[in-house]
Amino acid sequence: MSDQKSNKTFVPYVPASKSLPELTVTSIVLGIILAILFGAANAYLGLKVGLTVSASIPAAVISMGILRGIFKRDSILENNIVQTMTTAGEALGAGAVFTIPALFLMGIEIKQIMLIFIVLTGGFIGVFMMVPLRRMLIVNEHETLPYPEGTACAEVLKSGETGGSQAKLVAFGFLAGGLVKVLTDGLKLFKSEVSVGVYKFQNAFIGTQIYPALLGVGFIIGPRIAGQMVAGGLMASLVLVPAIAFFGGESSQIIFPATEALKNIDVAGIWDNYVRYIGAGAVAAGGIITLIKTLPAILATLRSTMQGMSKNKGSHILELERTDRDIPMKWVTICIIILLLIIAFDPFTKVGIIGAIAIGIFGFLFVTVASRLVGIVGSSSSPVSGMTIATLLIVALVYKSFGYQGNEGILLTLTVAAIVCSALAVAGDISQDLKTGYLVGGTPWKQQVAMMIGVLASGLVMGYILTLLDNAYGMGSAELPAPKAMLMKILAEGILNGNLPWTLIFIGVSIAIVVEFMGMNSLVFAVGLYLPLNISATVMFGGFVRMIVNGVIKRKKQTQAEAGDRIERGTLFASGLIAGESLLGVIIAFVISINANIIPKDVLIQNEWLPFIVFIIVCGLLYIATVPRKKKLS
Repeated sequence: MSDQKSNKTFVPYVPASKSLPELTVTSIVLGIILAILFGAANAYLGLKVGLTVSASIPAAVISMGILRGIFKRDSILENNIVQTMTTAGEALGAGAVFTIPALFLMGIEIKQIMLIFIVLTGGFIGVFMMVPLRRMLIVNEHETLPYPEGTACAEVLKSGETGGSQAKLVAFGFLAGGLVKVLTDGLKLFKSEVSVGVYKFQNAFIGTQIYPALLGVGFIIGPRIAGQMVAGGLMASLVLVPAIAFFGGESSQIIFPATEALKNIDVAGIWDNYVRYIGAGAVAAGGIITLIKTLPAILATLRSTMQGMSKNKGSHILELERTDRDIPMKWVTICIIILLLIIAFDPFTKVGIIGAIAIGIFGFLFVTVASRLVGIVGSSSSPVSGMTIATLLIVALVYKSFGYQGNEGILLTLTVAAIVCSALAVAGDISQDLKTGYLVGGTPWKQQVAMMIGVLASGLVMGYILTLLDNAYGMGSAELPAPKAMLMKILAEGILNGNLPWTLIFIGVSIAIVVEFMGMNSLVFAVGLYLPLNISATVMFGGFVRMIVNGVIKRKKQTQAEAGDRIERGTLFASGLIAGESLLGVIIAFVISINANIIPKDVLIQNEWLPFIVFIIVCGLLYIATVPRKKKLS
């Protein structure tokens, strides 16, 4: 196969000598629509569970279904542009929800222009800083950096004749996820969660939600990661909460950070006042541990980047083939400088020269790291939160050293962290798109323009989406825990105001270290510890379905191709579940914002088992989706 040849002789699916429709009006319009939809879906998902998923393969499948089925267009390069724009939009949503909701949680009135400014500057910096890295990472290291999602998406695009059946899987998943969301949160027909106590185990509880999006996440990440996540949830609900209640249940003393005696606090209050901070310490430690573990790769990345840039200094754009032409470095450099100057002197965020310098330094450092790391471990395993936490901690200390404190210092710190987080989230995901383009024969500069359009489309509406969700569900509530943003708020407040319950934080840090020594992923465990158990338990059900599918594959001794087909079918249906619930969640939020009385306040059917029965049916549909269709005999 040509993919296995060296870079010098590599010939993409569409060779450089051949031109096909690519950055067309049709692909741009469809890409903008999908960028907004998947950006909104990823924002909702990130606020719900603290995790996000890549939209490149679902976007490619939907694009093929629409362009081929409706418009009768069969250019693989057009489809590549659509999925590139979609990925840029959903990546911006992922970067935004890890930090920006912390501003909502502070109770500060935030103008839309400020939100738009933060996500757009971060997104554009991510795109521009990735441009000079493309040739070095994607081309020169083609054989050493696999970029798993990018390679998989290229295979989906190349097997485009199956796009119709694949698109149906996404559509059916979308309908199932959307229907359950409407029945639970729209019509309030039945409850959205099931929770019970444990017999003779005071203050212990177990439960699950029935949201299809979380089920889809569990299937995609697999039983091992889902299991570690639910283990963190069980640690909180079956160990920490009962232990705190047991040892302090009779105490009349008010123990910081609670504002009333422990004996008067219920299970939810114990979690909110104490376990939340333990979880925050664990997540922070898990993120930093993940970052430390990748330090060798970070140093190697920086060294390789410097070497690669020095080798590419003599390149001339006119001498390059179509498949190797980037946006000229002159314009990239000018745009980055202009963006940093705007950030330094803009009247919206007021981060000043200090913030602009921090964004320039950490932006370049972590965009470089993210772009290379995703090539090795994939976008889902990229330590975005760890790099954002590191940025936030350093920037907070810098601002504090310059005399900034209180809400002013917190606001400035969170703004800088939000811009950097948006930049590295976008850079990491679009690196996968550039790998896809390299394999299928896309034109790099056209992809890079498409990325900027996707960032612009998603960025212009992201602030409104976050505001809608906050007005409808409330940031930090049980409906939208916003775990990563809550962590950023806690850390910023603790450093700049000095009022963190450090003992609880260090208990969480210690738990993360112990978990890491046990060979588990401390960050995943910590996210489960921080989130309510009913969220991580729902994710685990998706992991169970994936485990059953893996067992069937092993028992039937299916070939690697057959196994890959089953997992891909399940992943597409799971992606539909995520998109369906997430987008309907945004629509319901919009309805509530117009007239909250439209949505019933009370659940109509109080039966405790009905929600669980519905959930099991959705689990069954997910499994059925993995079963390949029998080919008709000709």
